[in-house]
Amino acid sequence: MEGKQDRFNGDTRVLHQRAVRIPLSDHEAERIFHENMMTVADARVRKAELLADPAISVLDAYEAERERIAESFERRLRRIAGDNYEEVAMAYHRGERDDRIGALAAYYFEGAWRIQQRTTITDMLFSPLILRYPDSFTMNIRFASGYTTRKSIRYESPEHSSEELDEYAETYYEESLYSQQQAADYLRETAEIIREEFPDPDESSFEDHQYGGIVSAGGRRGSVFSVMLERVEPDPDRFSDPVDEPSLVEAGPEARRTERDLLPDSEIVH
Repeated sequence: MEGKQDRFNGDTRVLHQRAVRIPLSDHEAERIFHENMMTVADARVRKAELLADPAISVLDAYEAERERIAESFERRLRRIAGDNYEEVAMAYHRGERDDRIGALAAYYFEGAWRIQQRTTITDMLFSPLILRYPDSFTMNIRFASGYTTRKSIRYESPEHSSEELDEYAETYYEESLYSQQQAADYLRETAEIIREEFPDPDESSFEDHQYGGIVSAGGRRGSVFSVMLERVEPDPDRFSDPVDEPSLVEAGPEARRTERDLLPDSEIVH
């Protein structure tokens, strides 16, 4: 990713109102999907532990999360397009190819590139949507202007503050630590939502795990960070055709609903 950023400046059309649909064709695929979602839940708990530790900065917790997301995108890119995924994505971006693999590579590459930009850019909200259906799951990679949603928990990072507080510095620091503790508690609670929405297929009936969904959001403005996660009910009538290979699909009614409910004041970039 690093070597391409000097000549790749993003293309919001790649992600706009689109999602990736991945087939769950057998029990092994279901098990892998479940394990991946448990990894997401575990990472949320790990971020909570970092935020709750006053010896660790918010920046360290934020960077650890960003690196995990970027690595997960790159792993998906390698599975889809091989080790030359950057060349595949850039060829699609330049209009030199227009096939399924190229489109998928460009989709994930755009997402990974924008995740990298969050290191230095504020007011960019990352709000992925993951939905489980009987024969597949979808992931919408979405970014929006702004840094929060109607339902986000906010917390403060003194390391990112540029204000001179003088006699209020100690109070500000204590209040910041308290907000971080509150956010850590929220992260732990919402990690359980992920576990409940995507139960182990070996320990639950198909009826109990054929549908599930979550939407999350995280952003930053200056020294203020935000986090949010809630359940989303998948539309059982969304897909009528079976799927046998990963492909891009329309964003879906759930995406429009969550954008309307959570991001009324933000512009969905894609």
